[in-house]
Amino acid sequence: MRRILLPLLTAGALFALPACSSSSSGASTAAAVSVAPQMDPTGAVVIDVRTPGEFGSGHLDGAVNIDVQATDFVTQIRSLDPAGRYLVYCRSGNRSAAAIDIMRSLGFTDLTDLGSVAEASAATGIPVV
Repeated sequence: MRRILLPLLTAGALFALPACSSSSSGASTAAAVSVAPQMDPTGAVVIDVRTPGEFGSGHLDGAVNIDVQATDFVTQIRSLDPAGRYLVYCRSGNRSAAAIDIMRSLGFTDLTDLGSVAEASAATGIPVV
């Protein structure tokens, strides 16, 4: 499993973001919190949990694709450092929330659900390529 660390994109302060989830309609759930703009992704691994086809159609520059629906998702996640910092996104926020639940059950603690691709790009300033 390759790990991609993002370069310093902004010198701004790091905003703490609680995990959030969006419904497929784009409406936030009652427990969801809006993603703060321009969080600093420095030192984090950005994970796109969509399918390889979705990833190929456009993803955050430097993101790693680990499909949450793949049979080897847990194996791939276990190859990562549980002490690392991870920013996770998908198409609408549903799969990223599920991936974060799995990662938490495996002992990962520094996790941020960025929601959808567009929300993730807006929050981090990382372009979609």
